[in-house]
Amino acid sequence: MTPSGTEIRTPRLDLLPLRVEHAEEMAGVLADAALHRFIGGTPYTPDALATRYRRLVAGSPDPEVTWLNWVILLREDSRLTGTVQATLSAAKGTAEIAWVVGTPWQGRGIAKEAAVALVAWLTSHPVRSITAHIHPDHHASAAVARAAGLAPTPERQDGEVRWEFAGGAGGIGGSGRENDTTTQVP
Repeated sequence: MTPSGTEIRTPRLDLLPLRVEHAEEMAGVLADAALHRFIGGTPYTPDALATRYRRLVAGSPDPEVTWLNWVILLREDSRLTGTVQATLSAAKGTAEIAWVVGTPWQGRGIAKEAAVALVAWLTSHPVRSITAHIHPDHHASAAVARAAGLAPTPERQDGEVRWEFAGGAGGIGGSGRENDTTTQVP
């Protein structure tokens, strides 16, 4: 399996591999400055987002790191509503994940559904740990992490709480399959 082309389907969503062509619509999805309260920065213009997406689609310059990025399509509206991403480190066997959903679609369980699907997909691959970093005041994102099976730790990085996957005692993945990805990233 080549994750770069992998679509992930949930009851309401399609997680589609990121393409540069998504930049125009995604610039509108991510245009609310309030989205950047916890993640920093400012909204990208469509051209700036296309430039960013070109870098992400090209992949990590580090051969030990794989960038995986998906846009979230809400099928009932035929609209992109946000993104999920994972950065995989082959040497460490780790995946660091993140998500963002545009303001008009928040409160509808989209981030939760997408993050749960992403974690489920990752657990079918040979990764030893899944983490996320969440601002301590971002209660909605903490609820998404908890729903996806992550739990907060005492560790902090750049002021954010480190959350770790608290899955089953047997560990994560372990299928023995090689993770031959060459995809995109955060």
